[in-house]
Amino acid sequence: MSAMPQIPAFQLYGEDVAFPDILHMEQIRDRAAGLDWVIKPHRHTHLFQIFVLLSGQISFQADGAHDGLVPPVALCLPPGAVHGFRFSSDTEGWVISLPVQHYPDFFGTGAELAAALAAPRVMAVTADMGQSVAALHAVWSGQGRLRRMQLRARLALILAEMLHDLPRTADGGAAATDERFARFQDVIASHASGHWPVSWYAAQLGMSERNLARLCKAQTGLSPQALIEAHLMREASRLLAYTQMSAQSVAHALGFEDASYFSRRFRIFAGLSPRAYRQRLEQP
Repeated sequence: MSAMPQIPAFQLYGEDVAFPDILHMEQIRDRAAGLDWVIKPHRHTHLFQIFVLLSGQISFQADGAHDGLVPPVALCLPPGAVHGFRFSSDTEGWVISLPVQHYPDFFGTGAELAAALAAPRVMAVTADMGQSVAALHAVWSGQGRLRRMQLRARLALILAEMLHDLPRTADGGAAATDERFARFQDVIASHASGHWPVSWYAAQLGMSERNLARLCKAQTGLSPQALIEAHLMREASRLLAYTQMSAQSVAHALGFEDASYFSRRFRIFAGLSPRAYRQRLEQP
């Protein structure tokens, strides 16, 4: 099997150095202006990013889909989400980058907001959000006493304000992901291209197939096999959107021995053949 091709993955866009702090902040213009206001599709393996966009015209790409963002708006992007932007030259806003290992209380299994932050999320915000982010930046750029504590506290308040309209669970908290399901998702991400049977996944988790099926049904309404295939098809859509690989090369990279079978499965998933899917994305 050929090695999995890589959509560019950075610590920050265009950088591959180790992340030195508990967060990083910069204004949109600090990086985008030097790149002709275009951020090409990429992903961050270990970073959660918050874009607070206060003005301008923004086109956003996520996993092959295009959308416009109307400020003031916030965009949360979990690790691994493929994303790119095109900004107008008058865009104002901030990017906050968080190494997830420093925030188990935000992103760890069982955390109150873990499920809400597991997928890209767009939220309307008030213009006052800019003041809160600027205050966070003032602490971040200084060396005052209790700097790390202040950063975490201010960041928590910003996230709480952004996400205050989330649906609630019966006990008053935000819906959380079952730890076993989170582990299943991790195993899928690492091994889906091996096309292992569901029984293999269940064994990795120390569960029976029946219990794994019940868990997946309770969390998503889908079967384990459907979730595994959905992961493969999402990765296929990313490779078709962000690389020049042929459909046959994408199929082989994802472990499909029969490219025709891959194309049939992709058509069921996306409603288009791989070729038609790419052509649609290339349309102006």
